[in-house]
Amino acid sequence: MMPVVFFGHGSPLNAIQDNPCTRAWREFGRMNRRPVAVLCISAHWYTRATQVTAMPLPRTIHDFSGFPPALHRFSYPAPGAPELAARIQQLLEPVVVTPDASWGLDHGSWSVLCHVFPRADIPVLQLSIDATQPASFHYELGQRLAPLRAQGVLIAGSGGLVHNLGRYARGDPPPQDWALRAEQQLLDLLQAGAHSALVDYKQLGEDVLNGIPTAEHYLPLLYVLGASAGAARILCRGIEGGSISLLSVQFDA
Repeated sequence: MMPVVFFGHGSPLNAIQDNPCTRAWREFGRMNRRPVAVLCISAHWYTRATQVTAMPLPRTIHDFSGFPPALHRFSYPAPGAPELAARIQQLLEPVVVTPDASWGLDHGSWSVLCHVFPRADIPVLQLSIDATQPASFHYELGQRLAPLRAQGVLIAGSGGLVHNLGRYARGDPPPQDWALRAEQQLLDLLQAGAHSALVDYKQLGEDVLNGIPTAEHYLPLLYVLGASAGAARILCRGIEGGSISLLSVQFDA
């Protein structure tokens, strides 16, 4: 049984930096069994439908601007897995999952996976997040994807438990108090296995609402929760720019 994992991916610069979280992501890759494929649910493929990448060679998408040339040139040439894409379509029925041949791997995927599997030799697929659906829909899709774990597929969500760009500060500012409180509140629920409360996150109070002003960076966590059981184990944590959480957690059950 493969674990499931949620990565707080933070800035795209993490792809080319060495820091406590990038080292923890590398250690995750070394310490766990090599998967046959990775299914990544990234905050940065936020659509109005459910789609899955189905091309044999997904492109590396540089979905950002204003970063160093080395980051814009960065390539993560992992293969795709069209046959697994078809299997995912079957698992998620009756939800219509459209095979996609144009997206590829955005930085929510490759900025982390380049540390976890630096050789880029494991097939990677992305599943899009349907912005028109409620939180419970995404959790239920995660539940339907859970059988893939027994087939050697690593299910990975990539986003941020706390992600408020409007309150982000450049440089290395201290974490804002509300961001620390929100991250700790959500972590306590993760470690308690309180899935219902995490799905119904809009009822968790002002700090969490400040931390999740838009849903796209939080919803990948719900796929991971749906595919898992038991409590979360911390891989790394930290707050970038005062308002973006790097908290990354693994579920073994």
